[in-house]
Amino acid sequence: MAGTLPYKRLSGFYFFWFATLGAILPYWGLYLQERGYSATQIGAVFGSLMGTKIIAPYVWGWIADHHGGRMRIVQVATALTLCVFLFIPQMPSFGWMLAMMTLYGFFWNAAPPQIEVITFNHLGSQEAHYGRIRLWGSVGFILSVTSLGWIVQHYSLAIVPLWITGMLIGVVLVSMLLYEKPVEVLVEQGDGLLRVLRRPEVLTLLVACCLMQLSHGPYYSFFSIYLETFGYSRSQIGLLWSLGVFAEIFVFLAMPFLASRLGMRRLFLFAIAVTVLRWSLLAGFVDNQPVIMLIQLMHLASFGIYHAVAVNLIHRFFRGKLQGRGQALYSSVSFGLGGGIGSLLSGYLWDVSSPTAIYMMAAVVAFIAWLVCWWSLRIEEEKRDPDPAAVRSGTSDLV
Repeated sequence: MAGTLPYKRLSGFYFFWFATLGAILPYWGLYLQERGYSATQIGAVFGSLMGTKIIAPYVWGWIADHHGGRMRIVQVATALTLCVFLFIPQMPSFGWMLAMMTLYGFFWNAAPPQIEVITFNHLGSQEAHYGRIRLWGSVGFILSVTSLGWIVQHYSLAIVPLWITGMLIGVVLVSMLLYEKPVEVLVEQGDGLLRVLRRPEVLTLLVACCLMQLSHGPYYSFFSIYLETFGYSRSQIGLLWSLGVFAEIFVFLAMPFLASRLGMRRLFLFAIAVTVLRWSLLAGFVDNQPVIMLIQLMHLASFGIYHAVAVNLIHRFFRGKLQGRGQALYSSVSFGLGGGIGSLLSGYLWDVSSPTAIYMMAAVVAFIAWLVCWWSLRIEEEKRDPDPAAVRSGTSDLV
């Protein structure tokens, strides 16, 4: 890559950011369970963490759009995230844990949208190289989840907070080395936010995304606990999480080709259909290891392709100055509202019904999302190859 692109620093940020997720998603629920929290309480903790995405991305995005200083926002937010997390393992009760995790989520969710903007501003006309940078996030997630899986298998889950702290320190240090590239902001006229939101295809997309992430709530919050309930070791759980993210890597390579050949609507319907099948299999065949491996490989479609198409369509629908708020709205409605409700419902159903019930619920919700899109999502396919800036995938919007 030519010019002054800080490739190593940007890659390092993604590496440590997703390495942190590689500890939180698979092991934080197990850590809370060992500390005596119920499934309902664990669901509430993850629900609050995801629920902060309803507000946080839009608040921080508004500040960045109106006052500038995206990199400073990232630096301050990551430092505050670290400071808050240092107190979390010491929380004496569920109420305090819930409050502190909510505060943690508010700062945690400030950085991802801004670092994406910063990365693409640095790339400029080299947008096709985004995958080479974002790929290090997947590498960080895989190394973190597999390494920590082996450690907690042979030692203790008490190491999980220490590991997360170390990864957050890495995030803070790398953010201090990054800088923002000044760019000229071009504003398109006549694109009012309410006007865009009134378009049927936009409303359909947002409803479908909310339902899709609601169906993912049980996966993000309880997949590790679910597997351990059926006898999987913690090292096996780590490897299964890694398999899902490893499959996602192929989206970086194949998505531009698939989008240009098949079109966004077909890909979106395909991804949701795979999601329905994935949760159905997870409800009925959790004790079958080959099927579980296949289920994790389906992450390529149920999150990778789905998220890539959704981001592309949001990029297409929200133009000019609305792009930042469009992405924030997508994150808020899907990962915030949908993911938060999904986590809360799955925790409640786990306690009052059975573990398999939460994944049957997830399959039903995903099927409703498919019906919504099949019935009313109409997209005018672009004739050219999709914009590399928009056709991308990643786990930055998970938690």
